[in-house]
Amino acid sequence: MHRQLDESAADVKRVDVAPLISTNPATGEDVWSGTPGDSAAEVAAARAAWPAWAAHAVAFRIETLRRFANVVRAKEGEFAELISRETGKPLWEARTEVGAVVNKVQISIDAYAERTGQRRLEAALGNKVAVRHKPHGVLAVLGPYNFPAHLPNGHIVPALIAGNAVVFKPSEKTPATGEFLVRCFHEAGVPEGAVRLLIGGRDQGRALAAQPGIDGLLFTGSARAGMSLHKQFAESPHKILALELGGNNPLVVWNAKDIAAAAAIAVQSAFLTAGQRCTAARRLVVEDGKHQELLDAVQALIDRIIVGEPFADPQPFMGPVIDLAAADQVQEQWLDLMMKGGKPLRRLDRLVEDKPFLTPALIDVTEAKDRPDEEIFGPVLQVVRVKDFDAAIDEANRTRFGLAASLIGGTPEQYDNFWANVRAGVINWNKPTNGAPSNAPFGGIGLSGNHRPSAFYAADYCAYPVTSSEAEAPRAAIGEGLRDPNKQED
Repeated sequence: MHRQLDESAADVKRVDVAPLISTNPATGEDVWSGTPGDSAAEVAAARAAWPAWAAHAVAFRIETLRRFANVVRAKEGEFAELISRETGKPLWEARTEVGAVVNKVQISIDAYAERTGQRRLEAALGNKVAVRHKPHGVLAVLGPYNFPAHLPNGHIVPALIAGNAVVFKPSEKTPATGEFLVRCFHEAGVPEGAVRLLIGGRDQGRALAAQPGIDGLLFTGSARAGMSLHKQFAESPHKILALELGGNNPLVVWNAKDIAAAAAIAVQSAFLTAGQRCTAARRLVVEDGKHQELLDAVQALIDRIIVGEPFADPQPFMGPVIDLAAADQVQEQWLDLMMKGGKPLRRLDRLVEDKPFLTPALIDVTEAKDRPDEEIFGPVLQVVRVKDFDAAIDEANRTRFGLAASLIGGTPEQYDNFWANVRAGVINWNKPTNGAPSNAPFGGIGLSGNHRPSAFYAADYCAYPVTSSEAEAPRAAIGEGLRDPNKQED
């Protein structure tokens, strides 16, 4: 699909800029091309459209979003194919992403009612106290490339239900998916001004974040980019900033009775989406001396994993990472682990020299020196052997991040200990680190976010509460501190 963006409603002159092109990472073929947009023009268009959208009853906005879900459902095959072509993820996984886009609507409707519903309370003397919510205004959404439809949609849908207008800049690596998503909103009846598409790279993202006409920014991406945005917004405390960042997530396996199941959970946690999930397990923490059976089972599964292009038959478990630069970065981080003393158990290999296909890798870093606390955004799982369960908890917390953590095996008492002491926003038992439910809050602590959890709690940052004390007629008297009008002063 090759398509140029429509001009913004604002008549703004622009200098010629190079077109933005997205490519299929599995084949290198062009998927889409378009012209980078103008952030000021898109914000102006959203600002102009916002009052009318916000003035609609919430029931009207909800029904419009229900139509959006139906539009996406009708285009499921086309949408999933586009996501697979632009990201390289297997078609089966792209289909689950489109399903998540559809399901987000009802989840957001339920969340709006529960998290931001109206409340009326009785007060003294027949007065009332009302708690209601208002939209912020125009919200900017910066989307990632790993889930280019589902994750920005998780911001956009609750923002629209609350009555905000949105300016959405998809990742420069997945603009076609972003454009398709916005067209679905418009086809469903969301006004074009209420959801604006800004195409571009980092320059356009920075410019959008700096626009005085936005009332907040909702971001999903790397911790480094999140810290930069946090600094940029330091002098704008009146603007909402919700950051959903990465993780260096631990998966602790302890006295697991079903080794095959434990190995499968480890592989799912580490290698789904080619390791390009913020919740992917990065560290496999095991008991030293009792670890070999598990590692043998993990390696046996790794050896069976199919890495291939998204439409292959049989379907692969993993596709490529997003592009050659991302593959180079993961390989550099892998080499750094080896230079620091890590011992490869399954090597990270480049299957095709000029394509970003990486094999799933396993490396024992127990003896590594100065092990970096970084998010390796690719298919690399680090093994850390520890002496006892307390040491396993210490290792789980050996990170500045705090997104996801899982315990596989263990007793109920050990899980209680794990839950109470591990610092993370998502803590699971006998479940993978990834695949968090959308009907619950999602977010982390430390470098993983700024205490603005998304998913079900996205409603919290899409509207602000207004408390009103109300009476049908004014009644007031000042009882202290006034002179007696009937008493003359000397």
